[in-house]
Amino acid sequence: MDYVYGPGRNHLFVPGPVNIPEPVIRAMNRNNEDYRFPAVPALTKTILEYVKKIFKTTTGTPFMIPTTGTGAWESALINFLSHGDRIISFLIGQFSLLWIDQQQHLNFNVDVIESE
Repeated sequence: MDYVYGPGRNHLFVPGPVNIPEPVIRAMNRNNEDYRFPAVPALTKTILEYVKKIFKTTTGTPFMIPTTGTGAWESALINFLSHGDRIISFLIGQFSLLWIDQQQHLNFNVDVIESE
C-alpha cells in the first residue's frame, strides 16, 4: 500500500513540527539513490571526505551506520558499555522513554529519574 499525502503542506514532526524552507523542500523532491547503483560508492566516498571537512579533521575516520536512529542507539550502547552496566537516564518525554526502553531491552541496569 502506498503512502498517501494529505492535502496541503506536510510538515516534519520529529520532534516538530519543524518549518522546512521551500528551497529545502524543492531540493528534497527527488528519488532516493538506489544503494546498489554503481555510482553510490563514489558518492559515499565524497560524502565522507566532506564530513572530515565539517569536523575540521584530517586524521579522523568518519563512518556511516546503515540503519535507523534506533540502530545507531543500539550500536552506541553495545560498543561503549557492557551488559549489566549502570546507566542513569532522565525521563523527560517520548524520545527519552524510547531511549530508556532500548537500554532496558539490552539488559543494562537503568536508573530512571523522572522529571516534569
